Amino acid sequence: MHNNSLEEYRRERLDELTIAEMQEEMAEGRLTSEELVLMYKENISLRDKNTQAVLEMNPDALLTAQSLDFERRQTGPRSVLHGIPILVKDNMDTGDKMHTSAGSLALKDHYALRDAKVVEKLRQAGAVILGKTNMTEWANFMSDKMTNGYSSRGGQVKNPYGDFDVGGSSSGSAAAIASNLAAGAIGTETSGSIINPAAQNSLVGIKPTVGLASRTGIIPLSHTQDVPGPLARTVADAVALLQAIIGVDPKDVSTAFAAPFENYDWSSHFKTDGLQGVKLGIARGLFKEIRDEQAALFEKALDVLRACGAELIDDVDLGVHQEDLGFAVLLHEFKANLNAYLAKSNPDQPIRSLDDVIAFNNEHPEKMLKFGQNLLEQANGMTGMLTEREYVEALERNRFLAAERGMKEVLENIGVDALVLPQDFGCNIGAAAGFPSITVPFGYSESKEPFGITFAGQAFSEPALIEYAYAFEQAVNGRRKP
Repeated sequence: MHNNSLEEYRRERLDELTIAEMQEEMAEGRLTSEELVLMYKENISLRDKNTQAVLEMNPDALLTAQSLDFERRQTGPRSVLHGIPILVKDNMDTGDKMHTSAGSLALKDHYALRDAKVVEKLRQAGAVILGKTNMTEWANFMSDKMTNGYSSRGGQVKNPYGDFDVGGSSSGSAAAIASNLAAGAIGTETSGSIINPAAQNSLVGIKPTVGLASRTGIIPLSHTQDVPGPLARTVADAVALLQAIIGVDPKDVSTAFAAPFENYDWSSHFKTDGLQGVKLGIARGLFKEIRDEQAALFEKALDVLRACGAELIDDVDLGVHQEDLGFAVLLHEFKANLNAYLAKSNPDQPIRSLDDVIAFNNEHPEKMLKFGQNLLEQANGMTGMLTEREYVEALERNRFLAAERGMKEVLENIGVDALVLPQDFGCNIGAAAGFPSITVPFGYSESKEPFGITFAGQAFSEPALIEYAYAFEQAVNGRRKP
């Protein structure tokens, strides 16, 4: 394709092509992975100065795309992701020429020795790792005053829809996909970090059940709650990414539960009538602070759900408030997990512990301490041995209140299939339980701020949640390009 026609083609078609449509174009010889990589590189060079979503580009992306094009001609595609350019969050190890820093200048020279398990799986599926996305530094666990999307290494990620909160901590992953800087991205969530930026950037975000995808090689926050998941423009695209990263990893014991889903046919859940006869609970106690305009949008979304055949059970009381859930779990686990990660990282990397991170920040206050580091300091005050009574109690309370009682017992007792929530309200409960949720774009406020609907369910209820999300998406077609 010569330049002018490529420009037109890009503007007219490629920007919003789904992964399935890209595959179709490549299968019919009208498009190559190499052209996709070049197009996204150009998009990044033109658009990313407005969003600061991409931290660095993979120097090998173009060569990888060329080799995958050659492989396609020889033996056909490996999977639905063959030749598709994907961005990954900067807390995921890549054993290549890119750095892994969790957004911190303290780790700006850190090269991981090998791929994180999810990155390895993406490459095996034939995806092109296009680059690393900016994120809220240390997954928003550096300071409680830090703005969403800020990192010392990448600056402030901006929302492509306007002067709105970009969401965190997978901010760059979300802003990049909203701006069409790649076909999809992988983020991570500990508490709201996929669901929140997905809702704020008019995307589909899937926060899987803890245990569905490996955390090996991801800079950790909490081994109880961390999980990687996809951000994409459509439910089908998000599911294509989810499918690639799911699987058992002997190095992450939680993934034993992923075995039944390894060769699962997710596309069987793309049903336009997927909400017919489904019972959805509305836990209004979880979104008392909602703004009037968002509340009005939520009521409209509920009308759509009813029109799609869902039965809504209003005023469900989960018997748990977000304030009841122990923040102590994250504080204690962060130190233990981060110290283990840093101690085992590339021996050439000088930062070996949370102590070192804090010392580095104190030595470079003008660059590092714009928002302070009270959370890092608080976490560092823990022993890191996970023996404290406060930690064990918080952990037990989270498991009981959020998982056993709130999301399991209550939903089963009232016969509700899932909860439906506005934006990312209530996400802490699913996060503390380790349970899944999916956000789908619905519409925009008067000032054009994106608004999404979240479906949240019990452990490993992804097939059902995907069915509801897909049916809802087909009914509303809520996403508009920024």
